[in-house]
Amino acid sequence: MIEYLRGKIAELEPACVVLDVLGVGYSINISLNSYTALQGREEAKLYIYESIREDAWVLYGFATKEERALFVLLTSVSGVGGGTARMILSAMTPQELVTTIEADDERSLQTVKGIGKRTAQRIIVELRDKVGALHLTGSQKLRESRPDEEYLQKEEEAVGALTMLGFAPAPSRKIVDVLLHKDSTLSTEELIKHALKEM
Repeated sequence: MIEYLRGKIAELEPACVVLDVLGVGYSINISLNSYTALQGREEAKLYIYESIREDAWVLYGFATKEERALFVLLTSVSGVGGGTARMILSAMTPQELVTTIEADDERSLQTVKGIGKRTAQRIIVELRDKVGALHLTGSQKLRESRPDEEYLQKEEEAVGALTMLGFAPAPSRKIVDVLLHKDSTLSTEELIKHALKEM
């Protein structure tokens, strides 16, 4: 069992990172939260969850043990696989997810692509008493300072356009935030085009 991998970041995309560990490249699936944490770094340490099936061996990596623990809890719920769990953790920070579950907020969970009412209810019922044990210290933030009006306007316009195209607001906002954090000079049109490539 792999507990964690530490190595050089060979490739980094919003959904995947290739970690070079002593000359071996590991392709690791990540959430947008972990992607944000890895931006601008040459090396990384990721806590690993291995999904081993007859037809595939898939690695999921997380910047924190807390996010991995949430991933494991989510995949313990019937109907929630690794891809769906990663989608949830891309739409919300670990702290936001814990707050959502503890508040019985089905509506927020249903904004995540692939999560219907029944699945949202199962997640809340089955994990409500478990998430508190994680003792999360706080959510990761994409922006340390308060965003200016131009930033907010571009963000809202891009998220609005993506929502009209059929994408859920929560993951759309997360991707737009990541793109703006990376390059705040992007126009609204450029934001939408880049976001569509990542959806």
